[in-house]
Amino acid sequence: MRALKRGHKVVALAAAGMLLATGCGGDDDNNAGSDAQGNLTGPITEGGTVSVHGCKPERPLLPADTAEVCGGDVLDNVTAKLVRYHPETGDLENDLAESIETKDSKTFTVKLLKGVKFHDGTEVDADSFIDAWNFAAYAKNAQQNASFFSQIQGFEDVNPEDPDGDGPKDPPDPKTDKLSGLKKVNDTTFTITLTRRNSTFPIRLGYTAFSPLPESFFKDKGKSFGKKPIGAGPFKLTSFNPDREIVLEKDPNYDRARKPHIDKVIYRIYTSEDAAYADVQANQLDITNIIPTSKQLDRLYARDLGGRFATRAEGVFQSITFPPTKTDPSYSNPKLRQAISMAIDREQVIKLAFPEREPATGWVSPVVNGYKAGACGEYCTYNPERAKQLFEEAGGYNGTMTLAYNGGGNHEVWTEAVCNSIRSVLGVECIAKGSVDFASFRSAIEAKEQKGMFRTGWQMDYPSIENFLEPIYKTNASSNDGNYSNKEFDKLLNDAAAAASEEEGYALYQQAEALLAEDMPAIPLWYGAAIHGHSNKVTNVKVTVFGTYDFSSVTVIK
Repeated sequence: MRALKRGHKVVALAAAGMLLATGCGGDDDNNAGSDAQGNLTGPITEGGTVSVHGCKPERPLLPADTAEVCGGDVLDNVTAKLVRYHPETGDLENDLAESIETKDSKTFTVKLLKGVKFHDGTEVDADSFIDAWNFAAYAKNAQQNASFFSQIQGFEDVNPEDPDGDGPKDPPDPKTDKLSGLKKVNDTTFTITLTRRNSTFPIRLGYTAFSPLPESFFKDKGKSFGKKPIGAGPFKLTSFNPDREIVLEKDPNYDRARKPHIDKVIYRIYTSEDAAYADVQANQLDITNIIPTSKQLDRLYARDLGGRFATRAEGVFQSITFPPTKTDPSYSNPKLRQAISMAIDREQVIKLAFPEREPATGWVSPVVNGYKAGACGEYCTYNPERAKQLFEEAGGYNGTMTLAYNGGGNHEVWTEAVCNSIRSVLGVECIAKGSVDFASFRSAIEAKEQKGMFRTGWQMDYPSIENFLEPIYKTNASSNDGNYSNKEFDKLLNDAAAAASEEEGYALYQQAEALLAEDMPAIPLWYGAAIHGHSNKVTNVKVTVFGTYDFSSVTVIK
């Protein structure tokens, strides 16, 4: 019997724990030092408020309908899941689950901790999970993350496949609103049966979409919840003004592992990275995860912040995605997409905009097992002559290429540099176009109305090679912004998930990734290496392998 017990290590993230650069000195660090990973450390104190650079969530805060970091970072501190990920290594640990056991990697028996309550005082039980997952998977609820439940038996009955994608035919009505693969045993036990075996299935159960929901959620199908989500995590949301700030307060009844020391977290919504950085420099904002491009050159941030920073590898991938062919057919030729990729001088763009980052050679982050260097082959290598050849074979491009990006996210410099590189090599006009903020930028993409190329990024939901492929490129997947579809790719993903061993699974995932090089639905740019700045009011600031903050460690200097 294979079992997942507390602290069981599922995925080793060798590269994830490596710190690329750290700050541990300066005049204002209150005698702070650094730990083995280089994180800023100091005395442990209790209480206090921490302000954080935030951004406007794209949608109401529903766990199964949030697929971006602005809302996801908030929800991950409010909700709890069956499992969680160790903040420094990404190792899997049980949270709401007492155990997750399986004999065949197809049916899993979940036993919950007893006595855990939501922030509204109601019990977290088996129904909390079963009802939440049924709601998420049911097609008529139109949840963005529905496809994360596709491996559970009965998904095709609650979420039938659209026969022609976004074509004129409507998908058939669901046969039921309940997943047949979810069965309640008693109040603290339920089973999950998959359509086929998947030994790594528990890894995904720490993702936001798998959060349990209280009974109150279903009274209005989450309309009230979206403005004030109720979870079982370490913090509860007390104020939600998405244009200004989002306030979280420590749940005084939270008594599980990683209990926070601070009392309150305030996400201040910024549309300018320069303004947020200036506030951190002036000690008016405690933490920012975005350092302006102008401050990354020659590592000027190190001088400005006097040691109040940390940089580490993270499970983040940056790319340029091509529009759905139905929305904009001008980029439909794979040779054109490959030519554009080869026309981008990644080394030069990184030198101008993000000195700490590494050029991507594929679609999977190096921090997860299964990563294969060079998966993109020649198409991610700057080669002007080959790019011109492919461009001519594709028939060129009529008109002006556009590259859309969201304002307030430090994207102006690199998008201009990318367009300059494309223009220089291919002789076609390219214009970088910014939107007001992240929410408005994503709304056009979600509506499949965004023409031209657009910036995309991926912060891993769970530490697995599968997470960099299935949610983004599988047919009808939750974050498939370009509507990419390849039946052979889909089959390889399914076969990989059901593989008899991890090694066999990795090989199949790598074969699927190789198909992306042939089709080039998105251009890999670089892998994440986050730089985080801190005020002189906080210490013990640790950055997780996901590039987020570990608020269980942060303390306020008193």
